[in-house]
Amino acid sequence: MAATLCLTGAVGMSSCGFHKAPRAFNPPPVTAKARQPIPPAPKIALPPDVAFEPVVYDFPRQTDPRLPVLPPPPPPRAPVANAPKPQPPPSENPPAQAPKLAQILTPEESRRNTQELEQYMERVKRALAMVAAKNLSAEQKDTAKLIQTFLAQAEQAREQDLVTAVNLARRADLLAKDLLERLP
Repeated sequence: MAATLCLTGAVGMSSCGFHKAPRAFNPPPVTAKARQPIPPAPKIALPPDVAFEPVVYDFPRQTDPRLPVLPPPPPPRAPVANAPKPQPPPSENPPAQAPKLAQILTPEESRRNTQELEQYMERVKRALAMVAAKNLSAEQKDTAKLIQTFLAQAEQAREQDLVTAVNLARRADLLAKDLLERLP
């Protein structure tokens, strides 16, 4: 009895036997129509009595006394070839350069950034010394040159912009670590 009940329940619960697949809509195929050539525009002939000639209109002179009288324009001068331009007189004070924008740091931030910069630069210099003794591939030589460039730029930027100098030194440090990891 239990087996019959189980079998009946299994067959009754299975809806696969009674389920029909949904019908899919298949649109009819589209046939491409041949392009019809565009007929040329019709030629329109102008009547013979129409003439297109430019008309020059001579404006009469202003005779209104309220309007100011302008002097005639000066006659055109002949161009002078290679005429030296007059030099401005030298000024006592050189022109002031525009101030550069930089981040204003607190003394604590400045001290911390300086310390970070020193650490990065020291690690990079040690890494470059280790790499100099190795035989490098062309790609590794390019990476070493790039590290040296970042290091030089960090030195230059140190006085003007400490944050930029730290970022450049950090990039050099990351490249140096990567280069050391790839060495044999």
